[in-house]
Amino acid sequence: HVQLVESGGGSVQPGGSLRLSCAASGSTASRVCVAWFRQAPGKEREGVASIDSVGTISYADSVQGRFTISQDNAKATLYLQMNSLKPEDTAIYFCAASFQLPCLGFDERAYDYWGQGTQVTVS
Repeated sequence: HVQLVESGGGSVQPGGSLRLSCAASGSTASRVCVAWFRQAPGKEREGVASIDSVGTISYADSVQGRFTISQDNAKATLYLQMNSLKPEDTAIYFCAASFQLPCLGFDERAYDYWGQGTQVTVS
């Protein structure tokens, strides 16, 4: 069983930065697909950034050039560096992991494990 715990959310002014972390515990040796999703009030959850089994990174158009996803396998931790934040980035951010191939990017149905979410507010 895998547990994912996000941290690093908070409130920031437009143009500011935050770094989210997602620490994994449990059986993570075969984790292959990881991603960050977000859900804004009144909206559906959407994919933000993902890393597939061979390290290919994808970003949503809305965050391309501003957000950076990375992972430290030694620490079993996933990160999301968010720069030039905008009010429309306000949302609850979730990390997700999947043990199944192929990695399906931003298809949330493909992910087996989810964190509890961390609030990011830009205002």
